[in-house]
Amino acid sequence: MGKRILITGASGGIGQAIAKLLAKEGYSLYLHYHQNKEAIKQLIEEIEVYGGEYLAIQANLSEKKGYKAILENVFSIDGIIHASGISTYGLFVDNHDQEWEELWNIHVHSMMGLTRDLVPKMLTKQQGSIIVISSIWGQIGSAMEVAYSTVKGAQIAFVKALSKELAYNGIRVNAVAPGAIDTNMLHTFTEADKQMLMEEIPMGRLGQPMEIAESVLFLLSDKSSYMTGQVMSLNGGWNV
Repeated sequence: MGKRILITGASGGIGQAIAKLLAKEGYSLYLHYHQNKEAIKQLIEEIEVYGGEYLAIQANLSEKKGYKAILENVFSIDGIIHASGISTYGLFVDNHDQEWEELWNIHVHSMMGLTRDLVPKMLTKQQGSIIVISSIWGQIGSAMEVAYSTVKGAQIAFVKALSKELAYNGIRVNAVAPGAIDTNMLHTFTEADKQMLMEEIPMGRLGQPMEIAESVLFLLSDKSSYMTGQVMSLNGGWNV
C-alpha cells in the first residue's frame, strides 16, 4: 500500500476533500471523526475504488485526553494532517471558559499531543510530513473571533518552531491558512452575508475545499521537498 496519512477532522468539508484527493493519489488513510459517522461511512464507500486501506477512527478532540483514542489505532505513519476545527463568533467579553477550553483542546492540545506521540514513528523512517490547516485569522486576527484567532495563531507558531526541530530528521512541518472557504463553517452566514464577504475578496469568490486539498497534496509530495516551516496563504488575495 501507499504511504499512510492521518487526517483529523476527515468528516468536515476540507477534511473530506483532502481524503478524496489523497486516496486518488494512492495514499492509505486513517480517517478521524467525532460525531459524523455517516459522513465517514459515505466517504470510505466513495474512495474504496482506489484500493487503499482506509480506517475510520472516532475520537472527541474537545476532551483533553480524547486524542489518545486515535493513537491506539495508528501504527505505521508517514504524515499527519491536522484538519479538525470548530469556530465561535461573538464578542470576546461574552466568551465562556468552556468555549475556550474546547477551542484550545481541538486546535492546540490535541494537535500537539498527537504530533508528539506520532513523530517517533516518523523518526524511525527519517522522513515524514506534518501539515496544519490553520486560518487567515491566525495570521491577521479577527474581531468577533478573538479566541478562534488565538488558537489558529498558536498553530502557526507551533509549525514554525517544530519545523526547525525536525528538519534534520527529514520531517517537514508546514501550514495552510485558508481564507473564506465554502464549507459548513459558513452555515451561519446568510446569502447576503456571503455576498458582502465575496465583495471584500479580490478574486470575488469563496475558496473551494478541493483547492485546499491540492495545496496539501503539494506539501506532502516531493515537489515541496525543500519547504518547511512555511504558511501557505490561500485566500483569494484577501490578505497579501
